[in-house]
Order: sequence, then structure tokens, then C-alpha cells
Amino acid sequence: MTSRPAPSSAVTAFVVASRYMPVYLAVLLLVAVAAIWVPESLGGVALSAVAPFGALLGITALGQMLVVMTGGIDLSTPGTLTLAAMIMVGVGQQADNRIGLAVLTAVGAAAAIGLVNGVLIGGLKLNPLIVTLAVGQVVVGVLSRYVRTFPVQSAVPEGLSSWAGTRAFGVSLIFWFGIAITVLLAAALRYTAIGRRFQVVGANPVSSQVVGLRVTLNQILVYVVAAVFYAAAGVALAGLIRNPGVNIGSPYLLGPIAAVVIGGASLTGGLASPLSTVVAAFFLTGLNQMMRSLGLPTALQFVVFGLVIIGGMLVSGDRIIKVVERVLRERRRPDRTPQETTKPIDTS
Repeated sequence: MTSRPAPSSAVTAFVVASRYMPVYLAVLLLVAVAAIWVPESLGGVALSAVAPFGALLGITALGQMLVVMTGGIDLSTPGTLTLAAMIMVGVGQQADNRIGLAVLTAVGAAAAIGLVNGVLIGGLKLNPLIVTLAVGQVVVGVLSRYVRTFPVQSAVPEGLSSWAGTRAFGVSLIFWFGIAITVLLAAALRYTAIGRRFQVVGANPVSSQVVGLRVTLNQILVYVVAAVFYAAAGVALAGLIRNPGVNIGSPYLLGPIAAVVIGGASLTGGLASPLSTVVAAFFLTGLNQMMRSLGLPTALQFVVFGLVIIGGMLVSGDRIIKVVERVLRERRRPDRTPQETTKPIDTS
């Protein structure tokens, strides 16, 4: 009896990488369609205008990705992001010397929201969908009361809006800010002990608990870190639009989740790629811009966006992995020998 050879590292790498292929194919398809129907959307001016918004969605999606890697989900994103943006108005008071204080306050408030989510979900083991939705509603209520303390349509400090409007190599600094965060997070997950332990805990919390890893602490802290990502996006968005309103966080409810799903993250926890997640965020931003350029009605835009999310679920990374593994398993199955295929003659 011969033992079946173990899969090579190249095969393993291919199986893992295959879960992230759909997002890059989707980008190529989007570029092809845009080149045919709205070629002006691929021009330098159009791309530089879309880049900061894609980066903002990418930053928010990275926070959501970390939560999904633990098998959870976070629906408090819009409230947290909006609160951070409005704090830049209320605490900033249009004074450049208060930008630092405003940023620290926004990050601190977001971290507190994440801590509440983390304790309820990781500590008390409550359902993440219900908890984050409820916490998000509480944040919206607090936000509605908070915005009454300063004039409507107040602006952020001029220094913040100047930073958001500054361009490097023809693109807003917000784009490069998003790229830097993506690179740092990818490096942390891949090359640091904390990042590798985080992925192990997300992939198999039961086994991680057995070997002594702090699963509960990990689940609590991930919501705090994710909320800080939302705050970073909220601060940058406030600088970009200068006069933020209480509804600026609405597009960031389903958008980050869609980017994580299309980016190939495992919805059961563990595996995810920051690069693929950010690419998916730019894909969704470009798709939205293309639909607007085509003049599609808002209702039809929502339909298309919803279909894209459903399509992302149908070709999610988990499904692709199962298909690839099944194909490889069939190819590795040894052929049956003549003795196995020939039926013995009955001599009785």
C-alpha cells in the first residue's frame, strides 16, 4: 500500500491564492466595460477624483475585515465614522491649534464604542450582528444630541481640509494615507507574532483556547482596533468634504462588508487579504462612479450594487476554496489497477 503524496507548498499557495482571484477579475471586467461605455471615467482627472473615496472605503473595509477574521461582523460602522467626523467639527471649532485634540477625542470616542462592542460580544458572548446594530443605534442617538451643541453646517479646521486637499503625484494625500495603512496592516498580519496569532485565533478559536491563547481578549481588542480604523476614515472624510453632516456615514454600512466579501475573506474567520480587500473597495467605488457617469437612476444603482454583493457571496473565497480543493483531490486520486477493475470469476 503506497501513501498518497502530501501536497506541495506551491499547490497549497495556489489554493490559498485562488480565493482572492475573483476581485481582480472583477476589476478587469469593470475596466473593460468602462473603456467601452464611459471611457472618460478612465482618464487621469476622473481617477484622481475617485481615488480618495476609494481609499476611505478601503480603510473602513480593513476595520471590518479584522472583525470578519474573528467570525464576527460590525454594523456600528456608520455611527462610529460619523461621530468621529462630527467631533472634528465640534471639538475642532475651526481652529488649527485644536486639530490634535479633536483627532485624539475622535479616536478615543471610537475606541470606547469598539470596547463596548468587544465586551458584549467577546466577553458576554452575545450575537455580534444584534449587538453592533444596537450599539450603532445608540451612537446615532448620542450623535443627534451632540450636533445640537454647535451651528449647523459648521466646517472643520482649515488645516485639516488643506491636508485632505493636498495632492502628491497628482492624487490626494488621503489615497496615500489609505495605501500606507494597507501596507502596514498587511505586514503586521504576515510578519509579526501578534498578527499570526490573531489569524490563528480567528481560524480556530477552540483550539487556540486549548493551547493557551487569549481568545476572549483577542475578540474584544479587534472591535477596538476596527473602530479606530472607522475613526481614521471619518476624520479624513470630514477634511475632504469640509462641512460634514449627520448622514455622511450611511454609505459605509454595506460598502465595507461588500468589500470584505468580494475581497475573498473567509466568513468563518481566519483568512483575509488586506490588499484584496482594498482592491475590492476601489472596485466598488469605481462601479458606483461608472453608474453615475452612465446616468442610471438611483433606484437602479441600488439594484446593481445589491446584485454585486450577492454575486460576491456566490463566488466568495470559501466557495472557491472548496471547488479548487475538490478538483485537486480528484486529480490526485490514483487510477484503479486492473485487479481492482477486473471482476473475479465465480468457480463455484
